[in-house]
Amino acid sequence: MRAGRPADLYLYRCTNEENGSVRIVIADDQKNTRNGLKAVLSATLSSPEIWEATTGLEAERLAEEVQPHLIVMDVRMPELDGVSATRRIKSVHPEIKILVLSLNAGSSTEALAAGADAFVSKGEGPERLLAAIEALADEPGQP
Repeated sequence: MRAGRPADLYLYRCTNEENGSVRIVIADDQKNTRNGLKAVLSATLSSPEIWEATTGLEAERLAEEVQPHLIVMDVRMPELDGVSATRRIKSVHPEIKILVLSLNAGSSTEALAAGADAFVSKGEGPERLLAAIEALADEPGQP
């Protein structure tokens, strides 16, 4: 996607007034997945600030410290799984959008019940991830 396309709408609505960037946490215990997500988001959004977490506990800590606009959260991670981390983060920061990813599409019901704003199967392409981010940008309550 290029400038002017819908993913840029998410950037516009989430812009940090101080430095003009969107804050994103990528929480996944697999380095290759984190790198791939970072590449897709960096190529699509203008100057995103991206933090990485390898456990649900790290994602929870970063949610508190960074106050991200978006967390892209894997379901299966050590120390605290993504569904539990989602539940805990949303109980304190309901304004943070959380998009949950999993290889198991059956995890969607549990993730959404925990408060996730969207679910995408890892088997789907980056277009589906970007479409989910665009849908989140259109939800009421966005900054």
